[in-house]
Amino acid sequence: MHDNPFSDGEIRQRLARVRQELAKRKLDAAIFASPENVFYLTGLDHWGYFAPHLLIVPLAGANILITRAMERVSVEKQVRSAEFRGHPDSETAADIAARVLKDLNLTDKSIGLEYWTSGLSFGLASSLQSQVTATWSDITGLADGLRLVKSAAEQALMRRAAKISDAAAKAAVAAIADGARERDVAALCSAAMIKAGGHPPGFGPFIRPGSRLGEEHATWGDGQYRKGEPVFVELSGCVSRYHAPLGRLVHIGAIREEDARIAGIVRQAFDAVVEAIRPGTTAKAVYAAWQKVVDEAGLAHYRRHHCGYCVGIGQPPSWTGGNTVTGLRHDSDLEIRTGMSFHILSWLMGSGRGDDFLSNTVLLTETGPEVLTKLELGPILI
Repeated sequence: MHDNPFSDGEIRQRLARVRQELAKRKLDAAIFASPENVFYLTGLDHWGYFAPHLLIVPLAGANILITRAMERVSVEKQVRSAEFRGHPDSETAADIAARVLKDLNLTDKSIGLEYWTSGLSFGLASSLQSQVTATWSDITGLADGLRLVKSAAEQALMRRAAKISDAAAKAAVAAIADGARERDVAALCSAAMIKAGGHPPGFGPFIRPGSRLGEEHATWGDGQYRKGEPVFVELSGCVSRYHAPLGRLVHIGAIREEDARIAGIVRQAFDAVVEAIRPGTTAKAVYAAWQKVVDEAGLAHYRRHHCGYCVGIGQPPSWTGGNTVTGLRHDSDLEIRTGMSFHILSWLMGSGRGDDFLSNTVLLTETGPEVLTKLELGPILI
């Protein structure tokens, strides 16, 4: 989180595609507020996104990036695709954005705004729209859709992130033992991630005992790991905001026979998903491939909300690409395209016939699906 990872040509191509979409929607300009999309269109990689960032992209002319004035040094170092307008803390990003829109003669014009993002509060949006008379349109998803297909440069970052995920997970598995303190395992995992060249991930690592499995987004605690209790490990390395998550269930000392058997089903279902990821198919068809294996194993009662989701750019507090999740769901018509990347999860916990969990990052390349994370598939017994 200290430099722009993209070439000027890469950014220009993205902005050109954005302007093509604006023209199709008959918009004169758009304002992007999602931290992930502002990063995608500018390359600004820092921790300042806790405060509003508004990127004004007119149909023609210079882009304007608005955030706190104190970010000037980072913005001027990293951003070459937009002019900077900083505001003091005595006013808001909406106040300066309103002045910029007026200076650009965009009043009484058609302007797109990302309504559904954690980067734009209700108050900020209300203030902006009250100060500028315009025809406002919701452009939520415009840039997100473009981000789903990764360029060659982005795919390279994903592969680097995957290597860091593997290094961090190996360190965590090596540290897990009967009596090991949760905080010590997390510390060694995080250290390995940084030493391997990783940047701060969107969240995690999630390393917790089986007794706390249901605490979906909780991480390590104050306890110790014990023989006979599984340990849930899910984490992601990060390089320049790109993530490649993986997950495993680690068994200390012994593994129940039913868990060992279910692990075989989990592996088979994971392989079926990878095989189903092909250009032109749909997300629901991919999910159906996972469910088919589960059903044929005699677990037709078991359902998941998805068997994975799109992954890539992630800003804290998430690696999922924003405050929504583009999942491989049973009811999703999302078209699978070459260049997409997914965190594939094969999860059979609480099935009544044993427990296991396996996840990896998978990239769909020109030659087919590529599993980026390489940690042993398990079941992992230490």
